Amino acid sequence: MAVTGMSVEPYREITFDKDGDGPPGQASELAALARRGVRDLVVFAHGWNSSPSGATRLCSDFFAPFPELLAPGVEAGYAGVIWPSMMFSGEPVPDFRALVTVLPEKEPVIGRLTELLAAAPDSEAAFAEFGALLRELTDVDAECVAVPEAVPEFLVADPLAVCARFTEALEDAGEAPAEAPVEVPGEAPGEAFGGGLKKYWKGAKEVLRQATYYVMKQRAGRVGEHGLGPLLGEVARAAPGLRVHLVGHSMGARLVAYALRGLPAGARPVTSVTLLQGAFSHYAFAARLPHAPGRSGSLRDLQERVRGPVVACYSRHDTALGVMYPLASRLANDSESLAGTAAELLGTDDPRWGAIGHDGVQAVPGAVRLSLAEALRAGVPGSGCVSVDAAEVVRSHSDIRRRELAEVVVSVSRTGR
Repeated sequence: MAVTGMSVEPYREITFDKDGDGPPGQASELAALARRGVRDLVVFAHGWNSSPSGATRLCSDFFAPFPELLAPGVEAGYAGVIWPSMMFSGEPVPDFRALVTVLPEKEPVIGRLTELLAAAPDSEAAFAEFGALLRELTDVDAECVAVPEAVPEFLVADPLAVCARFTEALEDAGEAPAEAPVEVPGEAPGEAFGGGLKKYWKGAKEVLRQATYYVMKQRAGRVGEHGLGPLLGEVARAAPGLRVHLVGHSMGARLVAYALRGLPAGARPVTSVTLLQGAFSHYAFAARLPHAPGRSGSLRDLQERVRGPVVACYSRHDTALGVMYPLASRLANDSESLAGTAAELLGTDDPRWGAIGHDGVQAVPGAVRLSLAEALRAGVPGSGCVSVDAAEVVRSHSDIRRRELAEVVVSVSRTGR
């Protein structure tokens, strides 16, 4: 779909729903660009975002520097992947409106969860209801039947115990302490703070945020593998000479990486991949995990489906990936996390849970590591995995509207001056 007011032309918008389904004719529209003379197609997938219009603005801002960076004679086209995602900010509670936007079918569930968090009932029954609503929000009950080991422990464990555990961990980590207990006639001292259970709703807010992270993580992979990957296969059949350069930010980086899994057998339309602050495991491309040599990363060797390099830009300043991502990953994959100490629950030192956008590609033999200056001065290798330290310009998770990052993409795609 064409979009007016975009910073570059020709630009097309690719849209998918939560299952990776999109309107008919999208592949034909992209292939038609090749007939207009476009040889290089840069495809950008946004990350957490609360609205399609905001995603379109991000695409426009990110693409704006490209025309003056391209070498003379390069005919480039642009596409933005718009998919239903939401913010994963530093705020402990996901915004109600954003949640309803991306999970409209769950509006009654979201409304009741919001009511419980606001009221903070001093009742075990209320926490039980909270846990049931979380499972309904994340469709965990259906997944438990088919793949029980894929369900995060915090979604199926006792909800009161989980919320209490999160409350303790947040307070031990330096969160504002709970207000002083108030003595209530007839209550034992340990049952203060409105009956003793109200304080655990503080942890419940973080549990909800982790649940929404789980939903978006599953969705990004699904849209990439079952939506973008097959669509690119259709484009390759219709326009075999078109070179596709995938770029993704945050969860959008996960989306474009998982598109490699969804490419039809034998299809190799992707010439380069650039991952900006990718919100997925730094071991994703590894053939063997350092802590479990018998297991591999979820995208093992898929860099070989790319004709050029797979480049991960990372930054130590990205606290969303340095703190919140390890927590979310640990809880989604380690059933023992809730039984550990508060420091262990929120700890970020365990390399098992690191993000590719925080410290680059890990455990892939031969992977190259470069500074941003080195990458821009001499370029990157023509194939394989490459990590580029972008901390010089990327100061936070969403700090990607940078000319230097556009220069990296142009260099990676071999389309620059």
